[in-house]
Amino acid sequence: MNKDLILREKLALQRTILANQTTFLSFLRTSLYFLVAGISINNLTTIPKKEAVELLFIGLGIVIFVAGLINFLTNSKKIKESEKHVGDYKDEYLN
Repeated sequence: MNKDLILREKLALQRTILANQTTFLSFLRTSLYFLVAGISINNLTTIPKKEAVELLFIGLGIVIFVAGLINFLTNSKKIKESEKHVGDYKDEYLN
């Protein structure tokens, strides 16, 4: 076995983990934007039925956060499962 191949696959897994975390943080940021918009719409606008729009934005923020969390946990599980396959030939290389 080539040692570079093992290192390359470990680095690819690390990049995948970091990409998954970055995606989750993007979902979190977007959900916070919607929450802040929902909370501040009461003070910034004079439209009728502000409460409905406020609740809509807050609800969207919660839905986006939950979707991001589910996405993160699902992908983390897949990454952990694929990590087992990378190390299968490590013992053959060391012997």
